[in-house]
Amino acid sequence: MKPFSFVLTAVVFVLLANPIRAAEPPIEAETVVDIAPFFAPPAGLQLDVQRYRSPLVFDDGRPVTTPEEWRQRRQELLRFWHQTLGPWPPLLERPRIEVLESVGRDGFRQSRVRLPAAMDLSIEGYLLMPQGDGPHPAVLVVYYDPETGAGLGEKSALRDFGYQLTRRGFVSLSIGWPGNWTKQESPRSQPLSSLAYIAANCHTALAALPEVDGQRIGIVGHSFGGKWALFASCLDERFACAAYSDPGIVFDEKRPNVNYWEPWYIGWEAERTRKPGVPTDDNPRTGPYRMLMETGRDLHELHVLMAPRPMLVSGGAEDPPQRWSALQHTVAVNRLLGYENRVAMTNRPGHSPTEESSEQLYQFFEHFLKPAKP
Repeated sequence: MKPFSFVLTAVVFVLLANPIRAAEPPIEAETVVDIAPFFAPPAGLQLDVQRYRSPLVFDDGRPVTTPEEWRQRRQELLRFWHQTLGPWPPLLERPRIEVLESVGRDGFRQSRVRLPAAMDLSIEGYLLMPQGDGPHPAVLVVYYDPETGAGLGEKSALRDFGYQLTRRGFVSLSIGWPGNWTKQESPRSQPLSSLAYIAANCHTALAALPEVDGQRIGIVGHSFGGKWALFASCLDERFACAAYSDPGIVFDEKRPNVNYWEPWYIGWEAERTRKPGVPTDDNPRTGPYRMLMETGRDLHELHVLMAPRPMLVSGGAEDPPQRWSALQHTVAVNRLLGYENRVAMTNRPGHSPTEESSEQLYQFFEHFLKPAKP
């Protein structure tokens, strides 16, 4: 699953390939999904919670027993992960979304936009705006390319999270992998950390829009985009909630596609290169990934940074129900803080989203980001 550089499709081609259709009303879910069962492991599932070191213990061995102690422990974890992956530059103060071209589509406004994502980087994407003045909830959609999230790409079927959520009343901004920029940034930070920094600046840009409620911005991505969304939402607490579609939420060298060891994720190392693929004695681990594995650290330490914000793992081939073993640690942190039903997981057999898993994901966002109906 190596990310690739992309060239944004010319808008003329997009419009020819995707002609403007008559306006349609915002859609309501055909079937209201009861999301309550997704906040607990399946009955009878055997868990191995002890496999992961408890994050409710300070680095010096002291247990975390109060919400105040958790706030201190959270800062300890956050510092560790930023130092390990590479510290962020200061966030951009006023990144402004520039509209390049707008068209009407299915009852909302579709705009091709450009915005600053770092001091030396501008990116293009698609901003979809529902009818009405708002303020609306919003979602940032991250993937290889921005067209897919906006429902314009060749492979957008069931990955068009931005399009589908905008039809449900959300503002959506779909962005993609910024070419070779993360390689240029690698001496300072790992690529996934740099991508999370980009997402953080996109949050700032979205929150500045008058049509957006800055307190109700979520993030979502599938596969590589799920990794991106995971790191962004955990490292930036401004995201109100997040959904990760089968990214591989923990390290797992038995699953080749859970490939955090690759240099384009967190295995980059200036002095050494390795062949792509699962680490072996002849092709050993590199970068921060090597240190994390050798010291028993895992991504559950990132998950807990979401608490008490809601998170959904839309699991597939890479994230089966057994991942609840890691998620139980985030459940424990939420309980310490006085919250229940903040960690959810759904499951499907394959890696690709299905109509059912997508609807579950959309209704998760509607539940947590939309105002309650009378």
